[in-house]
Amino acid sequence: MNLIIDIGNTTTKLAVFQLDKIIEVQTISTKEVVMEVEKLLEKFSEIKHGLLSTVKTMDNLEVETLQKLLPIKILEASFKVPFKNCYDTPLTLGVDRLALMAAVVKQSPNKNVLVIDAGSCITYDFMDADQNYLGGAISPGVEMRYKSLEAFTSNLPSLQKTIPNQRIGSSTEASIHSGVVHGVLHEIESTIKVYQNKYPDLTVILTGGDTDFLCKQFKISIFANSNFLLEGLNFLLEFNSN
Repeated sequence: MNLIIDIGNTTTKLAVFQLDKIIEVQTISTKEVVMEVEKLLEKFSEIKHGLLSTVKTMDNLEVETLQKLLPIKILEASFKVPFKNCYDTPLTLGVDRLALMAAVVKQSPNKNVLVIDAGSCITYDFMDADQNYLGGAISPGVEMRYKSLEAFTSNLPSLQKTIPNQRIGSSTEASIHSGVVHGVLHEIESTIKVYQNKYPDLTVILTGGDTDFLCKQFKISIFANSNFLLEGLNFLLEFNSN
């Protein structure tokens, strides 16, 4: 069994894998990582290997504590990957994006694939059918757009993300919901069309924390998989262990 620790900008996910199958997934506060890992190791004594992926700097003592609990690899840009990385600045590429492309190789080999990870940021990553990772784009996520309206204006309120009932907002709150949510939806749809114009057989995968919030709003064919990143991380662990 493998333990995957995925520390994002907002929350942390812990996933237990039996070969390629997810046995358990937990979403926790990052400050609870050590305590929750200890609980999982007690529950699943068969866990023998682990991978830690983080998009932010962790305290060295915390990392050392985790490594005392379990042999844990730390995912870095220098990790061996099962594809050709054509990114101009590979050492600056987020480890989460590496893992997403590994999942593409595992689950959709020899296809042109666009992965859209809708989390704190929205990342777009493209792998061609010859397994060349070409790059993509990064833009603000849904909640970041809501928060920026409050942070950088004097009078706009703080709101929770909500699917708007109509395109034309008849109040300030309705206008914010319409602007943020429809703005994200149109951005994603137009980005997909740009790729489809060049790659008509394009496969589109939507993942990330806002997968469920967004996926029902699209009228185009998209594969939604909220655990796609975790699956890629597990594949990278196996790929670098064999």
